Amino acid sequence: MLTLEILEGESRGQVYKFEDDSVSIGRGDGNSLALNDYHLSGAHLLLFLDGDAWVVRDLRSTNGSRYRRDGNVIALDSQENFESTLQSGDDLLLGDPDNPVIIRVTLPSQPSASAEDLGDRLIASRSIIDLPVVKNRVEGNPEWAVRIYGSLQPLTTRLELGALLDEVINSIFDLLPSSTHAAVLLRSETDADRFTLALARERAEDAGATMVAMGTQKNSQAPETAGGGAVRASRAVLKRVLGDRAAILTANAAEELDSSESILGGRILSMIAVPLWRGSEITGLIQIDNRRSAGMFEESDLEVALLLGNQASLAIDNANLVSRLKIAEDRLRGENTYLKRKQESISFDNIIGNSGPMKDVISQLRKVVDTRATVCVEGETGTGKELIASAIHYQSRRREKMFVAQNCAALPENLLESELFGHRKGAFTGADSDKKGLFEIADEGTLFLDEVGEMPMSLQAKLLRTLQEGTIRPVGDTGERQIDVRIVCATNRDLAAEVERGTFRQDLYYRLMVFPVRLPPLRERREDIPLLAAHFLRRYSKEYGRNLPGFAQETIDALSSHAWPGNIRELENEVQRLVIQGDEDCLLEPTHLSPSLRKVEGTLARIAPQKGTLKEMVEQVERWLLAEALREHGNNKTQTAKTLGITREGLHKKLSKYGM
Repeated sequence: MLTLEILEGESRGQVYKFEDDSVSIGRGDGNSLALNDYHLSGAHLLLFLDGDAWVVRDLRSTNGSRYRRDGNVIALDSQENFESTLQSGDDLLLGDPDNPVIIRVTLPSQPSASAEDLGDRLIASRSIIDLPVVKNRVEGNPEWAVRIYGSLQPLTTRLELGALLDEVINSIFDLLPSSTHAAVLLRSETDADRFTLALARERAEDAGATMVAMGTQKNSQAPETAGGGAVRASRAVLKRVLGDRAAILTANAAEELDSSESILGGRILSMIAVPLWRGSEITGLIQIDNRRSAGMFEESDLEVALLLGNQASLAIDNANLVSRLKIAEDRLRGENTYLKRKQESISFDNIIGNSGPMKDVISQLRKVVDTRATVCVEGETGTGKELIASAIHYQSRRREKMFVAQNCAALPENLLESELFGHRKGAFTGADSDKKGLFEIADEGTLFLDEVGEMPMSLQAKLLRTLQEGTIRPVGDTGERQIDVRIVCATNRDLAAEVERGTFRQDLYYRLMVFPVRLPPLRERREDIPLLAAHFLRRYSKEYGRNLPGFAQETIDALSSHAWPGNIRELENEVQRLVIQGDEDCLLEPTHLSPSLRKVEGTLARIAPQKGTLKEMVEQVERWLLAEALREHGNNKTQTAKTLGITREGLHKKLSKYGM
């Protein structure tokens, strides 16, 4: 009799005795021991008899479970250790770690016989190495062989796991007329020590019902079953099959194996258990029971079950493989659909910008899009160089092939070489297999080399040869491979200046500068700022589920007046922050702007001219701007003129005009 004494908690001092071999604890009324402590879960803990041992299992409770033995506290609420074997005198600590319910456990003084004795009472066993002999014996009886293989044939046609397992049990009932119950357990893919009861069923003419039981089990133990008359899987049998790595047969189970709680609970009178194999690995178990009379299974039945288990193992592996392939296919189909839609949106017509500088850029690119000429996109960071490169690809005849991008500043020299050109197995430490480079992946497509000015000099020579010869040589390879790749590169450096300094090869410079295109910074295309801001507002309002009607005019003025040193990327980040901070259903006001932009807004307020004619107000603003520019450059007129975009002589004329 199991005794539980409440040492701490609302029921402190109470003592409970249980004759059952399974006791549940929790706040729910359906538990064997229902406790009212608020921090316990509805189904918190389970104590159950496993052979001669009592086991405690946490039922994935919210606040967890622990037990204390000899002063040491052991947690039961992790994935790796959610159950353990109890000893008499252990204390269970349930719920709130700072103020747990404490229950003293006293186990029965005379435990039942050990389930480990199961193997000593078996009638017969067959290992996987006996399979050829069994096959020969069956084939020696043509009539019997036709029946067996005819019954197993449907297993080869079922590619969905649920239907296949159902067919496995149909074959069991067909080939073993004495069987009344059958169950299939499968090893968890994420935990080698855990088995799942995938399907369990009793013969329809015996019970008129089919039952599916799902559960998981740790440390080579069979799973829990549904209540009542559930088809049950034996812990002792699973342990023995895994230990002996063989199929087993036992008779008179209820009489001889009274140590196993699951055997008694199921009233199993005769049993066959067959492992499922993948090579040398046991991936599951078929358990076949007769619960009507003792000694009904014979060794010939065990051999038939061994053949069935062998065929079922192959069929289950095939079904799992087909399932994984379908999942991969669905994922790939979804990714392809997404990429197709993305490609359709990447075109010159969809690039936002109505300013003169952007129209000039697009006009130039349309002329070069279907040539083999190397395009070098120059521009500051954040101006959208990769977007332009992808538009060149998706507007060209190469659109059906790969567009591959690589930032040359993102990898060290040795890794960048392998990434671009590939390598052969054994080329260097860690090269345990062949690898295709990006040039080979982008064959017949486009390779975008971002920040090409950062490429090391040694790789520049190899890139130059590839551009000249149209061939690549992977690292560690002795042969060359022909490729057809369109190169689009980008840089935020002045490559001509880099050539003068000797940090960039002159011959490569001329190879890359076949068709240079300069992307204007955002400050040179201010009329595009409202369009870009509205685009980002729509995107992030949809992403974050916000309803923001737009920008106040003062906010647009502040955005349009900012210098945007980070260009479009900085503007995008600012609008994203505005969407997060803005009030629902309200225009985005200047108060929502970041401090640097609010400073611009204050500047706009300070330079607002006094009332007068248009000419007078324009002159007031111009005078203020001249004064601010001179102040910023310490009265250096050359730098001031350069910043303002006028000549030094033009600046002198304006200063004279205003008496400055």
